[in-house]
Amino acid sequence: MRRSARTRPPVLDRVTLLDLEPAAADDLEPGAALEGRLLEDADLSGRDLAGLVLSECSLVSATAHETVLRGSRVLETRLERLNAPVLDLARSTLRDVEVTGSRIGALDVYESSLSSVRFTGCKIDWINLRGAELENVLFEDCTFVEVDLGGARAARVAFEGCRADRLDVAQSRLQDVDLRGLQVEAVDDLSGLRGATLDRGRAVELAELFAAHLGIRIEG
Repeated sequence: MRRSARTRPPVLDRVTLLDLEPAAADDLEPGAALEGRLLEDADLSGRDLAGLVLSECSLVSATAHETVLRGSRVLETRLERLNAPVLDLARSTLRDVEVTGSRIGALDVYESSLSSVRFTGCKIDWINLRGAELENVLFEDCTFVEVDLGGARAARVAFEGCRADRLDVAQSRLQDVDLRGLQVEAVDDLSGLRGATLDRGRAVELAELFAAHLGIRIEG
């Protein structure tokens, strides 16, 4: 049977959390493992929480400026109204995660693994996904200054109702990456768009960039 040429969308299930026990900021320590906990209005700023494991947890209205979560595992967890001018999640694992209504300045998730992750209604100045692996990831109603996918491997990733000033896809490997819902002003390394999907309008908007990339002069 001939395989469909249509772009495959991300496959995501909603995160369902029941009977969560309250937790305090002091319960979070480097390398600690929390399961089934609810953390509200916590200030985690400046904390080194490297290697933290959160499973079936909910963080609501947390502040996490310059919080270090490098090498952490975030599983079946919901993050709501997170405020984080700088957040380090490099080399971490995010699986079955929802991030909603959050304001993040610089989000470092380079060389991380993101599987079944949904970002909804977030404002992120710079999301650093360099060298990351993404599978079944959805960004909806989000605004960015820069989305950096340089060197990333991404499959079944989609943007819906999103805007970005700049998209960097240098040396990325994309498969079923749907950019039809991403209004973007500039793209770095157009050759990295191989495997992405654009609509006609986006392709026309980027026509001059494609022409310059191919050495084509447009006159008249």
